[in-house]
Amino acid sequence: MQHKNLVQSYQLAGLFTLSIRLVVGWTYFSAFWRRLFLANKLDPEAAGYIGEKFNHFLPNALGIGPVIEYLVSNPEVLWWAMAAFTIIEGIVGLFIMLGLFTRLMSAGVFGLAMGILLGSGWIGTTCLDEWQIGILGIASGFTLFLSGSGRYSLDYYLQKKDHAITKHNWFSWLGSGVLPIQLTKLHRLVFAGSFLILFITLFTNQHFHGGVWGNLHNKSVKPKIEIAEAKIAVDELSFQVFRVEGADVYGSFLIGIELMDEKGKVVIALNGDDLAAFPEENISNNYVARVKPGKHSLVIPLGAKATLSIENDQLQQLTAGKYELKLLDISGASWSAFVEVEN
Repeated sequence: MQHKNLVQSYQLAGLFTLSIRLVVGWTYFSAFWRRLFLANKLDPEAAGYIGEKFNHFLPNALGIGPVIEYLVSNPEVLWWAMAAFTIIEGIVGLFIMLGLFTRLMSAGVFGLAMGILLGSGWIGTTCLDEWQIGILGIASGFTLFLSGSGRYSLDYYLQKKDHAITKHNWFSWLGSGVLPIQLTKLHRLVFAGSFLILFITLFTNQHFHGGVWGNLHNKSVKPKIEIAEAKIAVDELSFQVFRVEGADVYGSFLIGIELMDEKGKVVIALNGDDLAAFPEENISNNYVARVKPGKHSLVIPLGAKATLSIENDQLQQLTAGKYELKLLDISGASWSAFVEVEN
């Protein structure tokens, strides 16, 4: 009788989480559907390539930055990773909706959501878009693991048909049904897992957005460019730009580059038209998100890193001293770095 009651309880739990199963499943399956059938987002040469979107995660990813950097620095490996990721999302999403191997797929939901959270939890222009998707996916994955699927699932169908696969102990761990764990231990599992997820929620909310205490911040609103390795050699000025903040769907549009001496006198000045005609051979990109000339400016996507080289005869006439390199964005934002010139 007690076992029968447990079976009914798990069936009800699986029934109550049906809407979560369907919505979460579609969330992941739709990513597969969009990239392969509605638009070819796995084509590295096409606009909207998923690899470039992945590159946007890089500047402020939590803990997995080195993995992202390796992939976006190696385009062929990145393509295979994005293809595998897309297929996994499709399988996990479809199986979750069908309720087939629900608990195994819920672990997939948990893992995919954790990847989204750590990689892109800082992105979101008007609200905490990616953070919310990630953290809710983690909580949903954990809940679906505990409940399994109910009446409207293939797991339930296989159990009702008394299929041989359901006779194995591992089916309860990978599919649905009564979890083979003592009730007291199950209570501890639910309590510990729930508060671990709450800790992850609060920690990442604070880390990415200052959402628990202190000042709120949103790194997706205004573009920010870091300048590094600025140097002058003979008649060439070279420096590295790295776009680390701003909207992922909107490039930084550089409309001015100036080099000034210590008195503020402009030595070199490039305007928007000059940058729109900037020689591509003078741009050395590090990642798949590429700095490139646009129609009226130099476009720097989120996560893009590149070394720019500017050749000018004026540079040969510079005297020793400190010079200021200034970049101007179309939004009015500007960034500076200093270059030392020695005799």
